[in-house]
Amino acid sequence: MRTHAPTSVSSLYGRDGARKYLTQTERQKALAAMTRLDPRHALFALTLAWTGARVSEVLALTASSFQVDQGVVAIATLKRRRAVMREVPIPPDLMKALDRQFQLRRLQRDPVQACLRPWPWCRVTAWRIVGRIMRQAGISGRHACPRGLRHAFGVGGLQAGVPLNLLQRWLGHARISTTAIYADACGPEEAAIAQRFWQTGRRRTAEASRRDHGLSSP
Repeated sequence: MRTHAPTSVSSLYGRDGARKYLTQTERQKALAAMTRLDPRHALFALTLAWTGARVSEVLALTASSFQVDQGVVAIATLKRRRAVMREVPIPPDLMKALDRQFQLRRLQRDPVQACLRPWPWCRVTAWRIVGRIMRQAGISGRHACPRGLRHAFGVGGLQAGVPLNLLQRWLGHARISTTAIYADACGPEEAAIAQRFWQTGRRRTAEASRRDHGLSSP
């Protein structure tokens, strides 16, 4: 029995059944739309999408948060009573683009400049950027927001085989039961099993129909 079922329903779906996460197809469309933005906006959105971080956590990043050679970004989990740092790997091409755009290595050599934020914006600006991305990608609904990207990171990570405890750390969850809600999303393997089930049902229905009409199977 899944003890986390009530939590999963409230987290991944609204009371009206509306989905709160982007499907992987929608996520790919959003990622494509991000690349068409102004570089600073694009890199913010891509960092949001590839870390699964909250908007406030990405806005709080500084030049020193990025370990360029290791391909890792250190994120402060701000939704705890006390900030906890977590390290999240990001794609190499994204790290290269971040270093090129913001001169991260150069800033890190100066203690003062190392504390500069790449995106010194407010949350409203960040939400507007994500909203524009969703519109350009043709995505609408409750999931067309930063939280939808975060949930998509969780769902996609599990569907790609990322271990639950590792995904928990990347997302900054205090309890693994919170991360486990993403296992309730219907993944590609589950959809494939359902497809085989439907095909079997249709085949048996067709065979029964032929027998009822006195027809032999081909």
